[in-house]
Amino acid sequence: MYKYRAIVIVPVESMDGYAGAILSVDLTAGSLQKQPLPEEWKKKYIGGRGFGVRIISDLVDPATDPLSDANVVVVAAGPLTGSRMPMGSRYDVVTKSPLTGTLSSANSGGFFGTELKRAGFDAVIIRGNARRPVYLWISDGDAEIRDASALWGKTTGGTTQSIQAALGDPHIRVGCIGPAGERQCLMAAVMNEQSRAAARGGCGAVLGAKFLKALAVRGTGTVVAQDPVHFDTVITSVRERLKGGGLATGGLNKYGTAALLQLINQLGLLPVNNHQKNSFMDAGRVSGEELTRGFLKEKKSCYSCPVACGRECELDGVRGGGPEYETIWAFGPDCGVSDMPSIIRANNLCNELGLDTISTGVTIACAMELSEKGYLPYTVRWGDGDTVVNLVRMIAYRAGIGDEMAEGSFRFAARYGHPELSMSVKKLEVPAYDPRGLQGQGLEYATSVRGACHVYGNMVYPEVLGVPVKLDPFATENKAQWTKTMQDLAAAVDASGMCLFGGRVLSGADYAAMVSALTGQRMGEHEFLQAGERIWNLQKVFNIRAGFGYEDDTLPPRMLNEPLTEGAPKGQVWHRDALLPAYYAARGWDAQGRPTKEKLAELGIG
Repeated sequence: MYKYRAIVIVPVESMDGYAGAILSVDLTAGSLQKQPLPEEWKKKYIGGRGFGVRIISDLVDPATDPLSDANVVVVAAGPLTGSRMPMGSRYDVVTKSPLTGTLSSANSGGFFGTELKRAGFDAVIIRGNARRPVYLWISDGDAEIRDASALWGKTTGGTTQSIQAALGDPHIRVGCIGPAGERQCLMAAVMNEQSRAAARGGCGAVLGAKFLKALAVRGTGTVVAQDPVHFDTVITSVRERLKGGGLATGGLNKYGTAALLQLINQLGLLPVNNHQKNSFMDAGRVSGEELTRGFLKEKKSCYSCPVACGRECELDGVRGGGPEYETIWAFGPDCGVSDMPSIIRANNLCNELGLDTISTGVTIACAMELSEKGYLPYTVRWGDGDTVVNLVRMIAYRAGIGDEMAEGSFRFAARYGHPELSMSVKKLEVPAYDPRGLQGQGLEYATSVRGACHVYGNMVYPEVLGVPVKLDPFATENKAQWTKTMQDLAAAVDASGMCLFGGRVLSGADYAAMVSALTGQRMGEHEFLQAGERIWNLQKVFNIRAGFGYEDDTLPPRMLNEPLTEGAPKGQVWHRDALLPAYYAARGWDAQGRPTKEKLAELGIG
């Protein structure tokens, strides 16, 4: 008989944006314990990703097998999560990634993070192994481990609906894994509200290894600012900024994140056929405009967000969330597919089965190139949308070739003797911007502490959109300092609980003002960015201790040696030798990319 212990905590209204408590769960012992939130963490790590990185650094040996009982998962919200601040909805799942081996975080929006705060917790620490399926039920401080045997095998939608029905409340927010997580697919996501994904790095596989099917949360508390009148003034100002800057009325609102696809294609930056080409003839058929015209049923917003960039589309009588820009690209142009219905079906399957759409799509594209070159004893053709959809299902269920592909593109390509055909950094698949035409974005990919990532420091903003300044995308000058700044800013924004899309309009000083108004802390732009720098360096130190080094801060050989062939960036490759030393210097690291004792002392990292 599985034993558990429930705890009862009287919910307390936060007076500084924080719930003030951490829920510590030991699945092996079946025990739960309330812990106070350390006061010093609030300014040093802010919340969300920052809290998770600090906890994992304290509790997990970097040599730990990510799928072993010794790994730990942290689910954490930021102070601005659930605070009514526009775009303040985000939470993070932080763990040692089974796909990459890095200390990684996966960020998601929707309403789950807000509900966690309202239920009285800033973070949940999950240790051990349940040995049989369970889920965690949190309601206004009352936490309980419940049997989930009847849920094992269900899709994310089926799991969510079953828990809500069993507990008699359709407003319960559920974060769960699907069949992909249960089978420890290394690209498995944690899904909340059925279509919001904490996806990158395979955190869903870690929950699957722990037999934790879901976290279900319901809360009636509120997040109260230390100075409510001042905080309301800041909220009004931010709403006006978002509207005045076009974020709440422009392309992101009209066409969703896929509004960017045709622009990136026109600039010759859209990877096609596993990064073999850089423009797609049929981009119009898979654009945000086409998605809106033919399939959109409803715009969707996360908690307290005026932008409403989420899409709910209908196909074959089925409604589903998305697809997003990265998803359309991964299952579309990167696989040579110009059939929007196939892309939507692949996206819906990933949502239901619990898969990261970027890594899944890029792994399928890798298989197509392996097949094209005769390295794969299977035929997987470019442009075959039906095969893409079938492979998504096979990956999630580890069926046939899907069992090999479920390990990610690097391990899959290496199995067939050609790891160079994996478009990945630190084994995390590269997103939808070709770094040969964006030198700063390439530097961000190469140095990212979780592996190739466009949201761990989005250099597309300055290099493409001209925010906050316009940078020459082909130049290497000034990219090191800008990349560092954007990475530190992204880490701090993640920690705060805000959506990164606000960065198109808002600055580090704006985010610092929001946190200060809510928490009562005196935090300027310098302190805000320094918190992000502290988080970044702590992840870097963990990764070094896990075995990562100078040789891992690079891009796939194709991006170093094979010039782009079309458009304005024709002839461009990524210039590692010019960029990396300058970046290490900007970070205050040594020539091998290791934080110096002086830098760690400056940041207060032991």
